[in-house]
Amino acid sequence: MLNRNTMRSLLEQPAMHNYMPDIFGNRVLEIGCGCGKNCRYFAENGAVKVLGTHMSGRMLKIAKRKSVGLPIEYRLLAPEKAAGLDEKFDVIYSSLVFHYVEHFDKFIAGLSSLLHKDGILLFSQKHPITTASLDRQPGWNYDERGKEISYTFSNYHQSGRRGSNWFIDDEVIYHRTVGEIVTALGQHGFYVEAADETRPSSTMIKQYPQLEKEMLKPAFLVIRARKI
Repeated sequence: MLNRNTMRSLLEQPAMHNYMPDIFGNRVLEIGCGCGKNCRYFAENGAVKVLGTHMSGRMLKIAKRKSVGLPIEYRLLAPEKAAGLDEKFDVIYSSLVFHYVEHFDKFIAGLSSLLHKDGILLFSQKHPITTASLDRQPGWNYDERGKEISYTFSNYHQSGRRGSNWFIDDEVIYHRTVGEIVTALGQHGFYVEAADETRPSSTMIKQYPQLEKEMLKPAFLVIRARKI
């Protein structure tokens, strides 16, 4: 079984890179910056200002140590607090954070206010199919040989709080439908330019046969939206 970090590197990160806007000369905000890997990428590729926010002081300490000499600032902020900043940016980037946000409509409104006109919001989250069921259990169904043949989920239209063991045990995430996500973006001045429900390529499956089951359902949702 592939762990979450491998799944992220094989499926989510390539999709995020594929939809990455031009960074050169722009001001970039990353929500959920971790140890600053993406922030350093932005700075090294011509961003004039990079602000990274995260909830872990330990991770930010590592990020600061690795970013000496680069135009990067780090702040200890929860995602919903970051959406309330009194600054303007050209790009907002966030990887696998949005499913932790409780008040999504207010959050998206805040992000909209942070972006200049024509600014880009690029984010990923766990796909709503995987966050829907209230019992936390992955819904794989198997044939007589133990091979995954389908995926069952429930409670899709019952938005709200969920328990999860995906990143850490007993973490809290928030489920919402794809329709709710897209509607919130549209209501707050965004035009969705791309929505990618990640899947492995045939080449990737040959190298990692465990990924074949990910053709049955998407693991992640990646959205690129423009402020209009």
